[in-house]
Amino acid sequence: MRKMVTILCAAFILLALAACQKTTAKLAYPATKKVDQVDDYFGTKVADPYRWLEDDNAADVKEWVQAENAVTFDYLGKIPFREKIRQRLTEIFNYPRYSSPFRAGEYYFFYKNDGLQNQEVCYVQKGLDGTPEVFFDPNTLSPDGTVRLGIVSVSNDDRYVALSRGEAGSDWSEIRVMEVATKKALPDRIQWVKFSGAAWQGDGFYYSGYDKPAAGQELKAKNEFQKVFYHKLGDPQEKDALAWEDKEHPLRYVGAGTTEDEKLLFLTVSEGTSGNELYVKDLAARGAKFVPLIKGFEFDSAPIDSVGDKILVYTNVESPNFRVVSIDPKKPARENWQTVIAEKAEVLSGANAAGGFLFCNYLKDANTRIYQHNLDGTLVREIELPALGTAGGFGGKRDEKILFYTFTSFTYPPMIYKYEPAGGRSEVFRKSEVKFDPADYETKQVFYASKDGTKVPMFIVHKKGLKLDGKNPAYLTGYGGFNISEQPSFSPAYLVLLENGGIFALPNLRGGGEYGESWHKAGMLLKKQNVFDDFIAAAEYLIREKYTSKDCLAIAGGSNGGLLVGAVMTQRPELFRVCFPAVGVMDMLRYHKFTVGWGWAVEYGSSDDEKNFRNLCAYSPLHNLKAGVCYPATMVTTADHDDRVVPAHSFKFAAALQASQACANPVIIRIETRSGHGSSNLSKAIDALADTWSFMFANMGVRPKYR
Repeated sequence: MRKMVTILCAAFILLALAACQKTTAKLAYPATKKVDQVDDYFGTKVADPYRWLEDDNAADVKEWVQAENAVTFDYLGKIPFREKIRQRLTEIFNYPRYSSPFRAGEYYFFYKNDGLQNQEVCYVQKGLDGTPEVFFDPNTLSPDGTVRLGIVSVSNDDRYVALSRGEAGSDWSEIRVMEVATKKALPDRIQWVKFSGAAWQGDGFYYSGYDKPAAGQELKAKNEFQKVFYHKLGDPQEKDALAWEDKEHPLRYVGAGTTEDEKLLFLTVSEGTSGNELYVKDLAARGAKFVPLIKGFEFDSAPIDSVGDKILVYTNVESPNFRVVSIDPKKPARENWQTVIAEKAEVLSGANAAGGFLFCNYLKDANTRIYQHNLDGTLVREIELPALGTAGGFGGKRDEKILFYTFTSFTYPPMIYKYEPAGGRSEVFRKSEVKFDPADYETKQVFYASKDGTKVPMFIVHKKGLKLDGKNPAYLTGYGGFNISEQPSFSPAYLVLLENGGIFALPNLRGGGEYGESWHKAGMLLKKQNVFDDFIAAAEYLIREKYTSKDCLAIAGGSNGGLLVGAVMTQRPELFRVCFPAVGVMDMLRYHKFTVGWGWAVEYGSSDDEKNFRNLCAYSPLHNLKAGVCYPATMVTTADHDDRVVPAHSFKFAAALQASQACANPVIIRIETRSGHGSSNLSKAIDALADTWSFMFANMGVRPKYR
């Protein structure tokens, strides 16, 4: 290949005059070769000149990455307030953060980060009044703090915990085991696991695993033929018994779970990220086989618990807003189901059993409401929450006398509550110690009309008394996919924006789960454009109502949200000043060929089908860039160990965007090392945030107040 020539950026000229003026910095990018790769999709020829960037192990790709990072970090290094922002973020994050406790017999576990630790530490104490002791500390496992370790599940006899260990942000994990009372690590090692729990039964557990990938292909090869195994403690992995496999369908996920009494084994089988079959096996019956409870992949269902000889199931079968039903495994046909919790106008976003009760989590315009029921479905009470926001928790065993939950909102740092289910009494168990005064800020929820007239809710957060004159820097983010609900939550990351007079905005786009399966389906497959229209309409609302202007507006999103940003910036480039597509799905014609990308075909459709190909091609960010267009200032972000959305998506998009850019707005790509689909440790997260806010403020001509 031609030798790459790296020309570092010219002197960075910062316009620190009125807010949201444009910069005049000009960049020269690394020379990126093109190859003569053309694919034929149903008679349509599609060029893919950057196909060579898919091979991240190739020497020329590594050279390209180094050259791009050199331009990126040289550019960022010339922003005069970048280090001040990083220091401010370090100050903001430096406070103790806790998880809710969970019980294992006489012991309670919880996680804590003292403030700036790269990974949170797991503590254990005897009883709620005991002295906490370190159970394990992932920060001791690697010099750079990129090894994560967490408890997956506690054995039903409370003697052991199964742990998941992962490195450098990869989705691959290794299951290990520790003894609760002694903190002793057992020799068990279960490798090549992805998206798996540990379902305890007897002296071992069930888990989902893959065959070992070929050397050099661990982070990009398609993951196929997931199986369920049973591991007996003390045995090497080679002796694990195969409990389930499907040789006819390589592209399916399968997960296992057991009831607390270990009498039943459940299997959930899916062909992608939505829709699943549900099977059950009676472990007490000799020679028993798996019985299908729910067949087909049209609906989503999950077992909650067994009650007598019946099984409680959370499902959207014939109920797009979900309900809870009771199923007799001996008569699983739908006509025999009994409704325990009926479908309501609000979506039932989750249901679980603990302490002898059912706890149902509903969403009212993306805000949480929690109801406690008896196991027969009769209502006990609504649990009063301190404000509009997000609550979660209420997990535990059948005999729990005390449960815990966490509440948070945009201006409400997480607070952990202790809850007594018998009497319904809540009390504060632990407060956050972040140096932040919620009284200085306000949160609004507005509703705006999308392109087709659909009303879409949006949260807007800013300082109280902020003048709405169209000159405020605004950060609009979203997701809109995979039935995922975007709810209010506190993040110290946004304080740099808010305390500098900025606006944070989060719309609840179609494709999410805020209003049930109908809202999800309205933003998937052939209706995916609705998601982009919703996001564009959110931007137009913020501009129309004088919260900001097109010269003061940044948009951001990660993963499916990265696709969102890539799509709208190619459809409406004049509407935004700054764009942050992070770990995005940018090549919609080839996403299904890498790692677990095939699982997203139920959401997006696949280019292997002609109708879906034409729909995907219409919005695929990579394929809708046009030469001669002035695109917004853009910082693409990805990481070398992202094996969910492989970095090839971002590589190809950045190269094509640099080649297409017709104006001086910078286009850079920030490629993190030893990190994955999200930052692999806190220090990397802080550095990435510092670069995000620095890039945004610099390209808006905004000088933050830090000195």
